[in-house]
This record gives sequence, C-alpha cells and structure tokens, in this order.
Amino acid sequence: MTLGERLKALRADKKITMHDLAKKLGIGMSTISQYENGRREPNISIVKKLADFYGVTVDYLISGKEEKPTKTNKTADLADDETIFTYEGKEIPPEDLEYMKRILLGGQHK
Repeated sequence: MTLGERLKALRADKKITMHDLAKKLGIGMSTISQYENGRREPNISIVKKLADFYGVTVDYLISGKEEKPTKTNKTADLADDETIFTYEGKEIPPEDLEYMKRILLGGQHK
C-alpha cells in the first residue's frame, strides 16, 4: 500500500470529506487529492499533521510498517459528575442520566 492509499483509507475510516480535511489542515482540497492519488507527496510538517489527525504514527504513514492502531473503547462512569455524556452528538439531559442510573440499579432509588 502506498502513502496515498493509506491516506485515502484513513480518511474513509474517519468518514471525513477531502474538503473538511483540507480545511482542518489549512491546505487546498486539490492538494489532498494529489496526495491520495500519488501525484504529490506531503512535506514533513503536513505528514505530522496528518498523523496527529488520524491518530497514527508518521512511520505508519510513510512506510506502512507499523500496525494501524485499533479503535479503543472509551469508558465513563455515570457517577462522574464532571463527565458530559452525549448520544449522537447531543448532550444527554441530567434527568435522563438519573433515569439511566435508576434503570442500572434495578429501579432502586439511591
């Protein structure tokens, strides 16, 4: 797999458009296309930005030798009042969180 193919695969995994990626990196959309199609190679500062954005190492982007990190499960404790819980990008209201806690406790009140 080439650098461009890895970049294209990572962007697809992240479900982000070329337009959105270009805006995040501060470069043109055609430049992203050229990277992904192997017509142009990014400079080291762009490679670093891409690696940070995708959560991979520079070595993985350049050589493909490192394994792409697997998605890790995130956990949070419902008892943690500092955590903002969301569902589909929207904050879960406090009364719904209390309802969820009661369900998890078997309907018992604290």
